[in-house]
Amino acid sequence: MKTLETDTLDQEIKNSPKVLVQYGAAWCGACRLLKPKLVSLEEQNPGITFLYVDAEKLPLSREMATIENLPTIVGFKNGEFVSQVTGTNMDKIQGVIDEITRD
Repeated sequence: MKTLETDTLDQEIKNSPKVLVQYGAAWCGACRLLKPKLVSLEEQNPGITFLYVDAEKLPLSREMATIENLPTIVGFKNGEFVSQVTGTNMDKIQGVIDEITRD
């Protein structure tokens, strides 16, 4: 899972047909607990680019989704927003993955 250090999420989404983004923050305990689970999902889904965005440090990247709570998981397909969920429910996160992998 790549952690973005600069506000380049728009470019990442343009360069990868399927992207799953975890929005989090350094203070967010649930975000830290979720990250290794997403790394495991990344290994199971090699066709998806997994990214981590610190929602407090990267405001332009944050604007690409509606972030009301953390963690928020957002799926993009072919440069377009597809779906998002808030929280750590793995079934809901799998639903976002299913949305972006559906043909």
